Amino acid sequence: MNGAGGSSGGIGQFFIGVVMMCGGFYLLLNAITVSSNFGLGTRLFGLGNNFGVTGGMIMIPFIFGIGLVFFNAKNILGWLLTLGSMTALIFGVISSVRFNLRTMTTFELIVILVLAVGGLGLFLRSLKKIDAKYS
Repeated sequence: MNGAGGSSGGIGQFFIGVVMMCGGFYLLLNAITVSSNFGLGTRLFGLGNNFGVTGGMIMIPFIFGIGLVFFNAKNILGWLLTLGSMTALIFGVISSVRFNLRTMTTFELIVILVLAVGGLGLFLRSLKKIDAKYS
């Protein structure tokens, strides 16, 4: 009889590993807070030491690009302005996201890491073929 993943590994290790992994990664992701300070006046990109490109500055070429595309859909400059400014806005929003780990005790962090990484180890070990001489 084959075990988890068609290998001779243990089905019990597979399910215990999955449960530990899910619990550990849930607790880890639950402890992370995500925040952003994006706004049209927020500095997204820096050019030099004193000049920063804001979200509002990126909207100006976007507006001109949209106008050019609606005037003539085959206008390459309009498409370049529109797609370039949309790309810059998306990268600006992603780069302004901050991840913070909430304050927790060392014991809580160790429990989370043991569950997540230990469960991953058990899960992967259950997929490995076990030699007949060890079983």
